[in-house]
Amino acid sequence: MKNSVNRYIKYSLLAALLGIASCSKNFGDINTDPSLVTKPDVKFLLTYSQDKIVTYQGTEWVWESMEQLMRFTQSVTSSPYEITGNVNTRYNNYYLQILPNLFEIRKQADEMTNKDQFQRIKAVTYILQVLHGIKVTDMNGSIPYSQAIEGRYQTMYSPVFDEQPALMDNWLSQLDNAIKALTDNSQPEQIGYGKSDIFYQSDWVKWVKLANTLKLRIAARLENADNAKCRTIFQQVLKDPTGPISGDDSQVKYLNSTYAPFGSSGDIDYRSRRYATTSVMTFLKKSNDPRLPIYYEKNDLVGGYKDSLTKYSVTLPAFINPADPLIMFQGGPADWTTNPTVAAYISNPFNIGPITKYNLISAINRKFFSPKLNNATGNFMDVPVTYAETCFYMAEFIQKGYAGGIDTKGTAEEWYNKGISSSIQTNNAIAIAAVSTTGYSGDGSTEIGNYLKNPNVKFNGVNNLERIYIQEYLSFYRQANEAFVFCRRTGYPKLTSTYYARETFNELIPRRFWLLDPGEVNRANWSAAMQQQGFTPNAQDVPTLSSQRIWYDKNAPDFGKGQ
Repeated sequence: MKNSVNRYIKYSLLAALLGIASCSKNFGDINTDPSLVTKPDVKFLLTYSQDKIVTYQGTEWVWESMEQLMRFTQSVTSSPYEITGNVNTRYNNYYLQILPNLFEIRKQADEMTNKDQFQRIKAVTYILQVLHGIKVTDMNGSIPYSQAIEGRYQTMYSPVFDEQPALMDNWLSQLDNAIKALTDNSQPEQIGYGKSDIFYQSDWVKWVKLANTLKLRIAARLENADNAKCRTIFQQVLKDPTGPISGDDSQVKYLNSTYAPFGSSGDIDYRSRRYATTSVMTFLKKSNDPRLPIYYEKNDLVGGYKDSLTKYSVTLPAFINPADPLIMFQGGPADWTTNPTVAAYISNPFNIGPITKYNLISAINRKFFSPKLNNATGNFMDVPVTYAETCFYMAEFIQKGYAGGIDTKGTAEEWYNKGISSSIQTNNAIAIAAVSTTGYSGDGSTEIGNYLKNPNVKFNGVNNLERIYIQEYLSFYRQANEAFVFCRRTGYPKLTSTYYARETFNELIPRRFWLLDPGEVNRANWSAAMQQQGFTPNAQDVPTLSSQRIWYDKNAPDFGKGQ
């Protein structure tokens, strides 16, 4: 796959740059001159959009994911930085680098004399645009969709902003139509993308599974806003003969040997280093989670550190248990103001002697995210939609009684166990590709089996739903947006839990981002969307962003206040 990414992107790059300009400024500047681009093979157009769904995140990793969302979900703790205009690159990327090629594929397919053979090629384009469209609306609410990209074809430079209920309905319809086209065997023999489809190589069954998992992703987002529709979608997926993603082999996987999300040097510490929180570290250690060394680095309490402590007659700070067998893994407060004594060791080493200093708090496993760190030779792998995510939605909805008597092909506990197993295996595979620290060698069956039997993990009949939630949360460690959406919609981890408690966090947390005035061409539609949603136009301050919610988030609990 890594070779095909590099091989096919160059064929589609030119076609993707169809008169692009920032759509947050003026939609009229986008895609207005098709004559600028030669007409490439329609098969190669897909590769660029697929690649950009992953690789546009170069700046997002630093400015948004690690600096903001991963702190808010308490996956990491680090210096609190203000939210800047560098966030929300997901929005412009959608209209500049993902949608144009997908629209062009459908246009060219419809112009073919044998267009009936291109129905499946067209179908997958809708699945891709729904995939990223969900992420765009997650932090923006209403967005242009039904009239987007029409400037190129119909001189429509002022697209309306579709409200979230309409977006969700449209996406569900498009996914259903795509599934129908991909499974309709009465069609003429279908032409495929071949290896230029870097996700699935035109395996139509896997595309159907992805479409069904995206339906589950939508259902989860609708749970608080329209619970009946959430249940209906879940039941539709259960009835589908193909069903959702059913194993690690049908996940959306992206592997690229040349892509470096933190630049050529892999500088993941740009602005600051990120560390484990006390809450996540405590749970990973007490449950003996195989993902612990995958997610976080060891501190300096390794090797002969005890000899140094004895030599200089120094004792460790009180928050560290000298008898802890996992003493090399320590977390710090999610909010430094809540425990400044421990937080001091996040930014300062522990002094032992004249030249001996130990870093006590565990940093994130930097090579796991940045395989090119310090000119290392690992490869970047990303899994934007996982089998684990599918399994945890299944377990969650079954546990809540949403199946309505339909065959769920397993109990909530069985789906839960499959989700945990897949999360561990997938993250271990990412670590192997990155030449980073792994959680196990071999097939991991022993480690995973022991973890599933751990009393802190195994279903106990008391807090089963919370256990599903926490494993779902842990599985989203590398998917900052999905982790944020999860914590925002469920209120978990919750502050009052005796199982896995969210830490006190005194900062206000924005529940959305912002879209600035796009200019005269589309100001009217933008203004109408801001007014309809109750958003203060152009507001970028955290108090406003934390109080004004997108539609499907309005009935969700506050962070840490799940039921």
